[in-house]
Amino acid sequence: MKILLTGSTGYIAQRLLPLLLEGGHELFCCLRDKSRFDLEKYKEFKITLLEVDFLNPDSLSIIPDDIDAAYYLMHSMSSASGDFSEMEGQTATNFKLRLEQTKARQVIFLSGIINDRELSRHLDSRKNVEKILSSGIYALTTLRAGIIVGSGSASFEIIRDLVEKLPVMIAPRWLKTKCQPIAIRNVLEYLYGVLLSEPDFNQTYDIAGPETISYKDMLMRFAEVRKLKRRILVVPVMTPRLSSYWLYFVTSVSYNLAKNLVESMKVEIIGKPNTLAQRLNIELIPYNEAIKLAFGKIEQNQVISSWRDAMNSRAYQSGFAGLVEVPADGCFTDKRQTKVSNPEKVMNNIWSIGGQTGWYYADFLWSLRGILDKMVGGVGLQRGRTNLNEILPGHVIDFWRVILADKKDRRLLLYAEMKLPGEAWLEFRLDKNNVLFQTATFRPLGLLGRLYWYSVLPFHSFIFKGMLKKIAAE
Repeated sequence: MKILLTGSTGYIAQRLLPLLLEGGHELFCCLRDKSRFDLEKYKEFKITLLEVDFLNPDSLSIIPDDIDAAYYLMHSMSSASGDFSEMEGQTATNFKLRLEQTKARQVIFLSGIINDRELSRHLDSRKNVEKILSSGIYALTTLRAGIIVGSGSASFEIIRDLVEKLPVMIAPRWLKTKCQPIAIRNVLEYLYGVLLSEPDFNQTYDIAGPETISYKDMLMRFAEVRKLKRRILVVPVMTPRLSSYWLYFVTSVSYNLAKNLVESMKVEIIGKPNTLAQRLNIELIPYNEAIKLAFGKIEQNQVISSWRDAMNSRAYQSGFAGLVEVPADGCFTDKRQTKVSNPEKVMNNIWSIGGQTGWYYADFLWSLRGILDKMVGGVGLQRGRTNLNEILPGHVIDFWRVILADKKDRRLLLYAEMKLPGEAWLEFRLDKNNVLFQTATFRPLGLLGRLYWYSVLPFHSFIFKGMLKKIAAE
């Protein structure tokens, strides 16, 4: 079967993709920038990359007409620009209009469990997307999921941050809200199981885990699995805004995502019963077991995808092409170089930078920069990285975004996502003579940008010098 996969570099799609390929399906993967996808990993399978932007209807013409089914796995919950609900509505409309011109028999949409009496902005947007998709001439199968528990999922990583960092937590009263967390493995089984299953055409199912627990229970049981003693104090004085800031500063989520998550936490997420799990022979995984499975992947460094790698900045709307060519005019640079005797070791050092490894020199200053970034609404240094030794374009490394990662040409280029009065790049390149070049480039925005560069110049002089020396060391 020919299957169209949207959101191909996203958290869910990256995990569903291998299942579809192993099932013998031919995949057409939609993504905004082909450079973000490691096609070499799937060279033995039938897979085609389609560079499209669903906010631009003209770009959708390259979607094949003879597809059999499509997965709709796009969302803009953490978008920092504009109204994400309006963006999601336009994306869904453009998708629907193009799919109606194809031979697709089914669209499978992953949404969230909806409490019709009270909806957060996020769930209201998801409901609107479902309404738009259901008006198409194809059959729509909607799977409404509860909170997804898996290595790299936003919910899992937030809970992990809270439990592992805070022995005592002060939490809002809606921590008592009930939900039904579901293991990522079960979500994938549902998504694959309903594919071109005619009894499931034009049907909507709530998919949830086997237990109904509160958010407080989720935190305490996570601590139990990790063998940590934790206390939670529930207070009535924490407003949604205060809760959002608290979540933003303690965890690695952006403020926009924190705000939308807090809104969703106030609404019970309880699924309506159905027999889909029994019909598809899906054994639902309890919450504690889902946590253990997630940590099994983390400990083996086998996290396939992470919510952190989602991109919602306007800077990336036209892909990475405009960022790969680092500007020179009107820029400040810090250029350093050194001859290396063990290039293989040096490349491993470069490809391991950030996250648990750190930045090789003056990590306390990098941490301080991350704290300052959080204080002014930036992403901070807490995001880490998805994999300890694998880097792909689009991946996050702390407060940097990978723009180019080419081991063959021995070049790594990072683009800054911290709050800055300008733009910044950090590049590592090892030439054919085994000379390592390290270049920091800053394009200032007005007088404030220039003042910023000169204010941090004393720190750069020894931070970058020390970093280069450590990376080049055998």
